[in-house]
Amino acid sequence: MRKAADLSEFDRGQIVMARRFGTSITETARLVGCSRSAVVSIHAKWTNDGYISSRRQGVDRPRIIKEKGLSRLVKENRRQTVAQLTAQYNAGPSATVSEYTVQLTLLDMGLCSRRPLVCLC
Repeated sequence: MRKAADLSEFDRGQIVMARRFGTSITETARLVGCSRSAVVSIHAKWTNDGYISSRRQGVDRPRIIKEKGLSRLVKENRRQTVAQLTAQYNAGPSATVSEYTVQLTLLDMGLCSRRPLVCLC
């Protein structure tokens, strides 16, 4: 079942029209393929506000760090620490970032620190 935020504008319109034609909440949810609570919230929003568009899109703050530039630094030397990567990134022409931002970006890229299970000593 999809959430109300995941529904497209077409699906939202289908919910409003189905409810206006007298279709039950359960039948409308089954028709669109979403939860009953999503149907209720979208129909209530349309009844109260007069519109059904999602206002959640584009809410995030734009990223200050470019993943492409950071991945290039990581590929140069895989054994660098986050502090070393931050120092190298800040030495470039881009904006200044903190170690925490670099660490979160690395995690978003799927790069995280690992310890070997078997010691090769």
